Amino acid sequence: MTGFDAVAPPDAEAAAAARTRHDQLTKPPGSLGRLEDLGSWVAACQGVCPPRQFERPRVVVFAGDHGVAAAGVSAYPPQVTAQMVANFDAGGAAINVLADAAGATVRVVDIAVDCAAPLSEPIGAHKIRRGSGNIAVEDALTDEEVTAAVGAGRRIADEEVDSGADLLIAGDMGIGNTTPATTLVAAITDTEPVAVVGRGTGIDDAGWIRKTAAVRDALYRSRRAGTDPVALLRVCGGADLAAMAGFCAQAAVRRSPLLLDGLVVTAAALVADRLAPGARQWWQAGHRSTEPAHAAALRALDLEPIVDLRMRLGEGTGAAVALPVVRAAVAALASMATFDEAGITP
Repeated sequence: MTGFDAVAPPDAEAAAAARTRHDQLTKPPGSLGRLEDLGSWVAACQGVCPPRQFERPRVVVFAGDHGVAAAGVSAYPPQVTAQMVANFDAGGAAINVLADAAGATVRVVDIAVDCAAPLSEPIGAHKIRRGSGNIAVEDALTDEEVTAAVGAGRRIADEEVDSGADLLIAGDMGIGNTTPATTLVAAITDTEPVAVVGRGTGIDDAGWIRKTAAVRDALYRSRRAGTDPVALLRVCGGADLAAMAGFCAQAAVRRSPLLLDGLVVTAAALVADRLAPGARQWWQAGHRSTEPAHAAALRALDLEPIVDLRMRLGEGTGAAVALPVVRAAVAALASMATFDEAGITP
């Protein structure tokens, strides 16, 4: 089953109270710019003003391989995915370092890594298959697999919320995963491949041509899926993308704020907002990737990135870098003195 419960919007009264409070703080109205918007969003998500500072932000990195990597669409070989899962688990990856700096913890899940056995039982608890199909020539998943993958993402979101996570970040790891992500964005936004295909891990011109051809072929195959979000995930997505979509959708159903990362996560979110209409109200875009498809996806979701640092790593790193900005927005709204408290007459 891939149906989701209805998404309730964030608390409008708490948002209005936050805006009123901002105008009472010891500063000119609107002078904190985007921080005021972010603080109001957190208040609305929590249903209280002033909002509470986040105590347990959680990054979940979804790992999976893709058959399309065999088409030479990445600068790295597929075996790097399994090696990076071990690196995440050991705490040595960029997301581990950046999440720690932002006061968040990291979990990695093997959804479709092409290895004989998961690194550990907890990491492989939601594994769907060994690698997704080569979307240029075949479907990424079967009907049963896409349902299972979306369900896995939903369960992972429930696990994190039930264990106390008060802000979620989705991250990705998978050689070749920007190719299906770009295909999903192109399919949903009706954009030509040449306008959205980027360099991913840093491919050269020949690699870009191969990648564009793979996206073109996958996009042609995806036409039979129409606008059905589950069918798109099955035909031209992948198990990791389907799980991320389920995760993002269920986070909104559970009224949990979520920071989106780069292209791969945002492509999954684009699908998630169709699985659970209105889910986007519970999300903020952590950053803007250098991938052109990411900009297209953000426009479709009507989300403005918090930071733009020319990042393109994935893993959840852009969202982790944005988290301190969101924390600052909460602190400003919750801890600044009002004019009355400070004895200031504006």
